[in-house]
Amino acid sequence: MARVESVEITEDGLLLRPWGAEDADAVHRACQDPDIQRWTTVPRPYLPEHALGFVTGRSATAWAEGTGAEFAVCDAATGELLAACGLVSIDRGLGSAEVGYWTAPWARGRGIAVRATRAVARWAFDALKLRRIIWQAEIGNHASRLVALRAGFQVSGELRLAQPAVDGRAEGWIGSLLPGELAAPGEPTPIGPDTLQARRAAVFGRPQPVLFATVGAIELRLRPMEERDLDAVVTTCRDEDTIRWTTVPHPYQRSHAEGFLRDFAEAAWARGTGVYYAIADADDRYVGSIDLRISPADPLNGDVGFMTAPHARGRGYMPAAVGALTAWGFAALGLARIEWRALAGNTASHRVAEKAGFAFEGTARGVLPDREGRGDAWVAALLAEDLT
Repeated sequence: MARVESVEITEDGLLLRPWGAEDADAVHRACQDPDIQRWTTVPRPYLPEHALGFVTGRSATAWAEGTGAEFAVCDAATGELLAACGLVSIDRGLGSAEVGYWTAPWARGRGIAVRATRAVARWAFDALKLRRIIWQAEIGNHASRLVALRAGFQVSGELRLAQPAVDGRAEGWIGSLLPGELAAPGEPTPIGPDTLQARRAAVFGRPQPVLFATVGAIELRLRPMEERDLDAVVTTCRDEDTIRWTTVPHPYQRSHAEGFLRDFAEAAWARGTGVYYAIADADDRYVGSIDLRISPADPLNGDVGFMTAPHARGRGYMPAAVGALTAWGFAALGLARIEWRALAGNTASHRVAEKAGFAFEGTARGVLPDREGRGDAWVAALLAEDLT
């Protein structure tokens, strides 16, 4: 492959230049950051020799062989190293490349990765005559996803990663950018800090929070579900009332609970599509499950679901938990409406929704799956203004 001639790019207050030996100390310091180690494939632990090998070896070889073009991103006025950004792979025959970036912890919150990505893309389209740039990141890396969206990428799907991060998920998001989609230098970025997408990226980009609810003198904790909860989940899902009013697998096995934890509870938070909680009593024992899912059709609407362990029923735990979760959904996720639905006849679930403040709206015919096909559902809703 033909060599890519090294260049310096000055744009929007940034200087992008090829890496040099003088950058090794700053790269080593930046790569001690937990987020860089979590979301990239840098070695762990990251040693000084790794940094030196990168800035004097790997990056220079990529430029010389035409397989990549990785830049040190610096402050154009002071020369301080702020970030890394560049083409981590180039396919000149296809006219395509993949972009990669990280921001040093001392430089975050200033839009540097977005500006650097735009500058690299502009150079790649103009100088290298590329026809497409792709972006990939592990599902759950909401900060990287937000940078890509703000830089103009269309994030259009998922794929299994060829080289996932250590201890990371194998599934990734993928996006692409074409020349006509690139904004002009200095043009405001889409998805500003006050938008719903930015707000939710900040929420789902952090660990799932623990919520609290009080029933009399008892404080309940809504916490992420853990493996130690699964035996209690199995017991709850084998209960005759759970079987009657839900579509959990029957007979319910431990493997079903393990799949639920992995493929629903953990995956929903990583994707930013919802949140699943175990409800724990004062002794941190499982007493139920609750979830809040963002509607794929309307990002301002959510759906709440729940089930109570047989030994914990009739104690008022679930209305309190629903109240805590819906309040968080309105405040943190910016939801406007949260809907409850249950198969018609499920009076226990109806009582929970009513005590939590939901207004009954009617019966929807044949809208929910049941054991025999489709069943009618009772529908109720809570609006954000109902809590004011």
